[in-house]
Amino acid sequence: MFGASKQHQQLVQQRQIDYQHACGVHAHKEQARQQALAEAQRRHQDRAQTHQANAARTNAEVDRLEQAFVARQPEAIEDYFELVIESSPVPDDVPVDVEVAYQTEARRLYVIRELPTVDIVPEVQEYKYVRTRDATDAKPRPVKEIRQRYADLVAQLVLLTIRDAFDVQPHDLVNEVAVNGHVSTRNKATGQPERPCLVSVTATREQFDQLVLTQLDATECLRHLNALVSPHPHDMEAVRPFFDPDLSRYRFVDEIDIAAGLDGRPVLVSLTPTEFEHLVRQLFEATGMHSWVTQASRDDGVDAVAMNPDPLIGGLCIVQAKRYSKAVPINDVRALAGTMDDTRAGRGILVTTSWFGKQAHDFVARNGRIQLIEGPELKHLLAEHLGLDVVIGVQKGKRQPS
Repeated sequence: MFGASKQHQQLVQQRQIDYQHACGVHAHKEQARQQALAEAQRRHQDRAQTHQANAARTNAEVDRLEQAFVARQPEAIEDYFELVIESSPVPDDVPVDVEVAYQTEARRLYVIRELPTVDIVPEVQEYKYVRTRDATDAKPRPVKEIRQRYADLVAQLVLLTIRDAFDVQPHDLVNEVAVNGHVSTRNKATGQPERPCLVSVTATREQFDQLVLTQLDATECLRHLNALVSPHPHDMEAVRPFFDPDLSRYRFVDEIDIAAGLDGRPVLVSLTPTEFEHLVRQLFEATGMHSWVTQASRDDGVDAVAMNPDPLIGGLCIVQAKRYSKAVPINDVRALAGTMDDTRAGRGILVTTSWFGKQAHDFVARNGRIQLIEGPELKHLLAEHLGLDVVIGVQKGKRQPS
């Protein structure tokens, strides 16, 4: 009996030792757990603070964009239209990249839309399982069908872009939408990257409101809108767009109605350079061209960009307005030619209140794509198209041949 009691005491002591060891292990694990929990809470708090800061910045940016949009600031309007068009639901393989420019006075929106390549149309029409061979055969899609489906897709994306633009509230924000559809691809002959324009179209709100989009054929609708459409879009055959595709090159400024503020017989050389540039813009728009004015600080010498919408003889035209009282230097004419080459413009027009010398006229004759408008002709054009009786302001006897 006494032997059993001794064994019991030894067992109790061993269990007490085991218990103390287990308590130590538990305390160590609990300490590690508490440290891990504190670290996890710290990381969570850091992430929450970062998320809250990002949310606050995003909300502030949204509020700023909303305020600027309500105030009809051109940059905010451009940002908003980009967001709207890029958020439109399209299949995953369809690119959503767009670039937007907005003209306040004309209420005109310019959109450059990225289009998919013809590879987006599956080359396989269907798959068929052959039980005798335990194999799956692919039936290729006819080439004609691939081309037709691609042309339809391009037309539908362009119409979708116009619809999304006109759906933006308030409706009086945009009266006309112009869209260029471009494809990023490589030239098969050179391997060099290129971005041909496959569709170029302009539509007013009045024209677009007459369309029943759920009932029409997209390609036929583009013809109805007098769009420029590639005859072979599957081969990336480009068309010359209505407006310059490089919108980022130009910084748009608010257009000024200079003609309305000119009373009596205004003296052109007394206008500020900006006023003279905007007056020239109004003259070109009165002749049926689309134009806008660029800021002098970053325009590479381009005072205005005009677009002739005529599909046969139209295109990009670089305009420079020189409010001079002496002969325009030949270097200004040569600089215009260089700017035309740099911007791929088909025409260039140099307008001045003064005159050009023989060297300038000889240079223009050799170039063949530049038109010179001197003071007397400018006076006649302003009277004919804007009803303005102006005084050039160049003193008689100052004109000397150069």
